[in-house]
Amino acid sequence: MGGTKARDVNGYKLCAYAPQSGLSEEVKRCFWEDLDEVVRSIPQSEKIFIEGGFNGHVGKTTRGYDEVHGGFGFGVRNEVRYLVVEFAKAFDFVLANTSFKKREDHLVTFRSRVAKTQIDYLLLRRSDTGLCTDCEVIPSECLST
Repeated sequence: MGGTKARDVNGYKLCAYAPQSGLSEEVKRCFWEDLDEVVRSIPQSEKIFIEGGFNGHVGKTTRGYDEVHGGFGFGVRNEVRYLVVEFAKAFDFVLANTSFKKREDHLVTFRSRVAKTQIDYLLLRRSDTGLCTDCEVIPSECLST
């Protein structure tokens, strides 16, 4: 798993970078197992904020994941979506950036000449949702390969 785990007065902040779509299923499986292990090592009483490039599209609507998806996502779900939402569901997390109605440029986290997607998410425990009063992308320069 890429990223860091840091403890401060407010809880644990994790940065995660999921493997890209071109990598093997083994690499992807290892990422999710590592993230699972890290989250399980943090006491339930502690706050956790996970910022991550999960490379999964969870889509606009909740479609069966009302407990983790706020209904304000972007685009269409892809096969990786289940990894993100299932992980959130397993740990009773919410995808904070799907919880607030935003215009498109405040939802899209990757933009190129040929695509725009929402693949980065902020996850936190459902019991801590009151700590997040807003969540949006700050539009910046266009990235492309």
